[in-house]
Amino acid sequence: MTTESQSEQPVRAQVPPALDLAQIVLELHETHDSEHTIERVASYAVTAVACDDAGVMISLGRNRVETAGATGEKVHRAHELQIEFDEGPCLDVLEHPDRIHRVSDTTTDPRWPRWGAAVAGLGYRSVVSVPLAKKGHGYGSLNAYAERAQAFDADDVAVMTILARHASAALTVTHDLEGLRKAVDARKLIGIAMGMIMERYDIDADRAFHVLRRLSQAENVKLREVARQVVERRGLPAE
Repeated sequence: MTTESQSEQPVRAQVPPALDLAQIVLELHETHDSEHTIERVASYAVTAVACDDAGVMISLGRNRVETAGATGEKVHRAHELQIEFDEGPCLDVLEHPDRIHRVSDTTTDPRWPRWGAAVAGLGYRSVVSVPLAKKGHGYGSLNAYAERAQAFDADDVAVMTILARHASAALTVTHDLEGLRKAVDARKLIGIAMGMIMERYDIDADRAFHVLRRLSQAENVKLREVARQVVERRGLPAE
């Protein structure tokens, strides 16, 4: 079931060619650990629906919800705001895996007014949230964010749903509670490294995250490993 504000008519977004989506799905199933799968699915969501950012929110037990992967630091904050306000589409999808939410404009959608106003302040105007589930039991949500209103249409929702289903299948192979906890722990290590970079170079959180990401891509190692090096050396690896 997909829900959205009835007053909005979303603008049609470009859907990626079937071959590109097929390649994304194939690469997801070739990933061998939960942490890497979550990192990939967030990045692939950005490509699949041409959004600005994406992230994965997961449940690690009673009253513990965490961000396991994100393409930008603002995503982490957008997820945190849902936990702080106890409202939002990603939380709702996580708790009700039969639902899919599309928000055409966070400033006018009446369903989550406090979260909508706060996330609009981050610069996000459109959101799609789809469930990650195992045998009908939801354990997470895949979430796409766009900086313009009415960014997503029904095709984008369909693509996100396909991507989430394959991500869920890939995670079922590698998925165990310990694997997801490692993904969350890695995200916390990244946060520590970001804080060190922000203080040393006087830059904001988003720029610090992209510094880590560029190093990860350049060295072809996981973000966690780059973050570990920064924390241990108290500076960038190149230094």
